[in-house]
Amino acid sequence: MFSAFVLAGFTAYTQEVKFEEYDLDNGLHVILHQDNTAPVVTTSVMYHVGAKDENPERTGFAHFFEHLLFEGTKNIDRGEWFTIVSSNGGSNNANTTDDRTYYYEVFPSNNVELGLWMESERLMHPIINQIGVDTQNEVVKEEKRLRVDNQPYGRFLENVKLHMFKNHPYKGTTIGKMAHLDAATLEEFQTFNKKFYVPNNAVLVVAGDIDVSSVKKMIKNYFGPIPRGNDIVRNFPKENPITETINAKAYDPNIQIPAVVAAYRTPSFKDRESYVLNMVSSYLSSGKSSKLYKKLVDEKKMALQVGAFNISQEDYGMYVLFGLPLGDNSLDNIIKEIDAEVVKIQNELISEKDYQKLQNKFENQFVNSNSSISGIANSLARYYMLYGNTNLINNEIDIYRSITREEIQAVATKYLNPNQRLILEYLPKTDD
Repeated sequence: MFSAFVLAGFTAYTQEVKFEEYDLDNGLHVILHQDNTAPVVTTSVMYHVGAKDENPERTGFAHFFEHLLFEGTKNIDRGEWFTIVSSNGGSNNANTTDDRTYYYEVFPSNNVELGLWMESERLMHPIINQIGVDTQNEVVKEEKRLRVDNQPYGRFLENVKLHMFKNHPYKGTTIGKMAHLDAATLEEFQTFNKKFYVPNNAVLVVAGDIDVSSVKKMIKNYFGPIPRGNDIVRNFPKENPITETINAKAYDPNIQIPAVVAAYRTPSFKDRESYVLNMVSSYLSSGKSSKLYKKLVDEKKMALQVGAFNISQEDYGMYVLFGLPLGDNSLDNIIKEIDAEVVKIQNELISEKDYQKLQNKFENQFVNSNSSISGIANSLARYYMLYGNTNLINNEIDIYRSITREEIQAVATKYLNPNQRLILEYLPKTDD
């Protein structure tokens, strides 16, 4: 089935992503997507475990497991995982957020069984021993040094979260604290694996050039015997509303130019208002023709960089506005200019021209998100696990299409107010 929309003067067509989903007896959710146009296949597993699920005294476990579970299994020798994949014409990777962990392989389609076997091995027969823990501990420390400690503005988001969340575990970072990993025992890592890496906390996606009936048999053979785990109960503490401005400062030895941040707590990405805030972000700072860039960087030459983005997650989100001043322009003046643009959205409807431009951008993003098999596999897993609606891969764009200019004004008025935010001055750290 094809749907059509008009984009920048021409008609584009998107093909519906067809899929089949079902559950194994052990609770593993399976999603199959057949596309025989190219001889490639993606096998992937998403686990509903992220940084928010960790013991607050043992942060970094979810990200650590992203590395640890490549160490080896009962039937895959230590250090051989990547060799097996590459020698069979494949590639693989994994990533972690505060909400989930995702592993995937991309193979020539004649190796679909190999991908399924490897992911079943990761789930059923992982070897979690001290040598693997010690090895990956050093890997994670090096990653933290590279991406956080020595990266300009590397602690930017960490400091925003620290002030935005007082109760919910989103107040921590995905990479966690190295002291917590150093203090953890082997038994604690094994317990974490036993709790979260179970079939009833996972979704398996197989997408690409597959024969559905034969893949179903493989899945039953490799994943069917894996025992169900205990049900996972989540009851995270709630946040109180922000009712007055939070003022804070943070220091970074890796920067010379300060930054200023205005951050607002926002709803889950499952909430319709989160979609509206995505459109507000795009309106304010997507591209050089956006309102903030054109005003502060182009015309007034007050800022080197300025932006707005909606960081929305499973339980809460953060709407973040930021600017890096140019020359002698103060952080206060940057915020005043940013606020003026927000107030405009709150006080008057955006133009029909800007509204249509937003619609075109989101239509384009929607088309691109389904342009590769690996992208489709990721979306199918994410929409099922975190949104509870796999078919959003086909109809999420309808939400954006239905958002009105009046709704954009109303949501900006509801969430983007001075008494509901953090103002963070992100400053160069000096010897003083």
